[in-house]
Amino acid sequence: MVGIGNALVDVIAHASDDFLSAHDLNKGSMTLIETERAVELYAALGTAVEMSGGSAANTMVGVASLGGSACYIGKVNHDDLGDVFGHDMRAVGVPFTGGGIDHDTPTGRCIIVVTPDAERTMNTYLGVSSSLCIDDLDEDAIAGGQVLYMEGYLFDRDDAKAAFRHAAGVAHANGRQVSLTLSDSFCVDRHRDDFRALVDDCVDVLFGNDDELLSLYETDSLDEAIAAVRQRCGLAVITKGAAGCVIATADELIEVAAVPVERVLDTTGAGDLFAAGFLHGLTLGKPLAECGAIGAIAAAEVISHVGPRPLVELRTLLPDG
Repeated sequence: MVGIGNALVDVIAHASDDFLSAHDLNKGSMTLIETERAVELYAALGTAVEMSGGSAANTMVGVASLGGSACYIGKVNHDDLGDVFGHDMRAVGVPFTGGGIDHDTPTGRCIIVVTPDAERTMNTYLGVSSSLCIDDLDEDAIAGGQVLYMEGYLFDRDDAKAAFRHAAGVAHANGRQVSLTLSDSFCVDRHRDDFRALVDDCVDVLFGNDDELLSLYETDSLDEAIAAVRQRCGLAVITKGAAGCVIATADELIEVAAVPVERVLDTTGAGDLFAAGFLHGLTLGKPLAECGAIGAIAAAEVISHVGPRPLVELRTLLPDG
C-alpha cells in the first residue's frame, strides 16, 4: 500500500496552565499557526517528545502493524524534525519518500501542550508538507502498490490537487486501486466541488465518517448521502463511531459493528487505523464484511490508549493472528 499525505511531527510536552497563559494559547483547541509562531513555541517548550504523525502516515503504520507492506510519500525539509519523521517511519517498517528539497520552509509539526489535567492544546504548522506537488511523487512506488491511499487534509492547494490526480492516474495506468479519505468535514466544506470531481473521476474506495459524507453531498439525511455515493463510487466505507460502519457498493449495503472498548481514552487516529484494517483486508482478498471487522479491531486498539498509533502489533489481535 502507498500513502500520500501531510508529513508532520508531533511535538508533545507537559506544561502548566501558566505556560498556556504566557504564550496566549487557547486551552483545549487546535490552531493553525505560521512559521514564526511555530519556531517561537518550539523553542519555548524545552523538553518534549517528538514522533512522526499525520493521518495517512498513521494509516500506513497501521498497515505495517497488521503485517502488510506499506510506504509513505510526504514532504519534509532536511532539518532535525524532517530527520525525526523519516527515522520513525522507517523504524516501523514503512519506507518514506520525503519530496524535493525546500530549504526555506521547515518541516511541519503539531505542537501539543499537555496540562496537568490531561487536556491537550494543539498548534499545527503545516510547513513544507502542504507544498507537496507532482515532482515530489515517487511514481515507481505508486505503480507498485496494490492500493494508493490519499489524505484529504492535504487536498488544499492547487499543486496538491494536481498531485492527487496525477498519482491516481499512475495507479490506474498500472492496474491499481485508488482510495481517498475525506479526513474532516471542514476540508469537505472548503473543497466540496473538487472532492466530488475527484471521487467521480479517480476514486475506487472512499472513506469518510457520517458528517463528512453529509457535507460532501449537502444533505441532512445519511440515507440520501449513501444513495448518492453509491452512484458515484464503486466502494464507500462510512464510519459512525460506536455505531460501527456501513460498507456501500452499487449492489449491497453491509453494516459492521464496532468492537466494544471498556474505556475510550483518545479517539485520535480511530479513522486512520480503521482504514488501515479495512484496506489490509481488501488487499488480502477478504470479504467486505471481514475487511470492516479488521478495521474495527484496529480502531478499537487505538482508542483504548492515548496516541494515534497502535501500542501492540495489530496482527496479534486478528482472529488468525
